[in-house]
Amino acid sequence: MGPATPMRQRMRQVRRAKRRADACIGLRESRDRYSYRIGHVTCISGAPNCVYKEAHTSTGFIYQKQFLNIYQRLTNSSGIMEPPPAKRKVSAVWDHFDLLSENKTIKQMVAKKYEEEKERVKMEVQQAVAVSITADMWTSVNMEAYLALTCHYINENLQLCTSVLGVKYFPQSHTADNLAQVKRGMMEDWAITNKVKCFVTDAAPNMIASTRQLQIRHSICIAHSLNLLVRKSCDQVPTLTSIRHKARNIVTYFRSSTTAKEKLAQVQQQMGRPTLKLINEVPTRWNSTYEMLSRLHDEREPVWVSLASLNTVLTPLTADEYTIIGETLLVLAPFHQATVELSEERRVSGSKVIPMMKMLYFALERSALTLHTQAAIHLHEHLKHRVTDTASNLESLSVMTLATLLDPRFKSLGFRSSSKFNEAVTRLRSECASVIGRTNEPQPGPSSQQLSAPTSGMLFSIICMLFFGNHVLKCHFFSDNLWQDFDIEVGRQTTSATADAIQEVQRYLAEGNIARSQDPLKYWDNHKSLYPNLFNLALQFLCTPASSVPCERVFSAAGEIVSKKRNRLNFKTLEKLIFLNKNL
Repeated sequence: MGPATPMRQRMRQVRRAKRRADACIGLRESRDRYSYRIGHVTCISGAPNCVYKEAHTSTGFIYQKQFLNIYQRLTNSSGIMEPPPAKRKVSAVWDHFDLLSENKTIKQMVAKKYEEEKERVKMEVQQAVAVSITADMWTSVNMEAYLALTCHYINENLQLCTSVLGVKYFPQSHTADNLAQVKRGMMEDWAITNKVKCFVTDAAPNMIASTRQLQIRHSICIAHSLNLLVRKSCDQVPTLTSIRHKARNIVTYFRSSTTAKEKLAQVQQQMGRPTLKLINEVPTRWNSTYEMLSRLHDEREPVWVSLASLNTVLTPLTADEYTIIGETLLVLAPFHQATVELSEERRVSGSKVIPMMKMLYFALERSALTLHTQAAIHLHEHLKHRVTDTASNLESLSVMTLATLLDPRFKSLGFRSSSKFNEAVTRLRSECASVIGRTNEPQPGPSSQQLSAPTSGMLFSIICMLFFGNHVLKCHFFSDNLWQDFDIEVGRQTTSATADAIQEVQRYLAEGNIARSQDPLKYWDNHKSLYPNLFNLALQFLCTPASSVPCERVFSAAGEIVSKKRNRLNFKTLEKLIFLNKNL
């Protein structure tokens, strides 16, 4: 290597400072301190603590925020190997910091940023008409349990938003009572207890029971439902189970042997194919089974040639077995597409659940005509039976049926059962009538005291009657109270909320559906004055996600933050870092 260039020297300084910062937060939280001030990079040798000394300039706070944002990216394993522009940006900000011994640490900077972002997100969430929450549990590399909650809502600009409410350390037993207590505390902390319309979790009994204790609507994650549905159906076909076992052995061999891996890549190049690795099956994800069989089926020729030239006792899959795999993939392909589409986070997805189950049923009907192997036929029968049961249960779930009706892309077309559709319409009318009853209360008429109190005209008529006779009273009384009966009727008139709800729902359902590719939130933005009460309901129910995948993505980021090199992070610091990672 040549002599060290200024850029290399600078990057070495950045890496050394990054390691000190990690040690400061993860390994020596109680002692080591590390931060910066405006100036150039210098390190005082022998200084046990490195902290931030705030500059007496207006740019000090700006560089502090810039550094904190960059540090937040670098705390992820994905941010350690940044492209050169990001490295230059780190160096540019780094030029304005010194290492000194003072009292303000990076941990304090993170805590301050956490409080600022929490207040900002809290204001956005509290402005929403309604929210839906996903919840999930996670265990770190230190075998510490955490509970995460994500919040989904539609903001004032009619955009679907997602925010992390928090990741709470959960040392107690995972009972329904403890889960409900922590969830209730987090909702009260964010002041959204009365705004929560639905909880979306997996099918764990303790999660379901805790939501029932909170007396909030609950929906099981559709990704977990499809996973169980496909997994159980596949396990009931012995021939397919045997093929999956052989496929796992082949994939494991090519992924664990360097010689086999290189041989497969060589054969792929000789055949003019792209160099692709085989994918192994993960027990907890049925999608991985589909991906394993799909990749193995696509690369069956290179795999067969490679196994024939390698010294191995593995038995390759036969042509008949590959035929079974091909028909199995034909049956499972719609389920794979549905799982991916329903795991979206930035688009309305809860309203798709019932129509998607209907489309899965139709896809199974079509694929039945092309199946010839007994294994694929049996798999098809099991899937069709489970899809029918799952769809029937979902069409009875109020939060999903209302979301489907309020999505102008689906309405009545989203339901497979006409009776379930009629029940959903009745439920929608009831919800709409409740909104009308709360928002369109009739104007109060004159009170009984006002109606019974004598007016000046009546008093004058009584006086005249005493002096001039009864005919004068009649004349003055009727001339002053000609509209009295009419005014009383108007004051007592009340609008029938149920009739108005029926009319508004009927007009909405009679209108044509919009294209499936269009945004339902844009539709409601354009029709909120035409259907004001249904618009209010759309804000409440279209924010419900189809799955709890957004919460699982939080833990994917958490797994990167709590790496083996940073496994001594304090749980309070970890909660703040995960919150900033997802909300910044």
